[in-house]
Amino acid sequence: MVHRPVDGDVARVAYAVGRRVGPAVVRNRVRRRLRAQLAVGGAGGAAVRPGDYLVIVRPAAAEASSEDLRRWLDRVLDNLDKKVAA
Repeated sequence: MVHRPVDGDVARVAYAVGRRVGPAVVRNRVRRRLRAQLAVGGAGGAAVRPGDYLVIVRPAAAEASSEDLRRWLDRVLDNLDKKVAA
């Protein structure tokens, strides 16, 4: 996940889901599942910092459970917070 800070209080997220993840139906499902995880306030209920984000999806996400996606997003968001705070 790549983060670019911006002025304002909006978090905009784009998803890069390549063909290696699967056919269009699978790619769209992964995109919807990730969007749903972030919609509930980040992955673990934490707020997402304002800014522009690019989520680069790997093929393993197609078979991942919701819990796996939530843990992955938690870890990525924690790492971003540490980098931004430093």
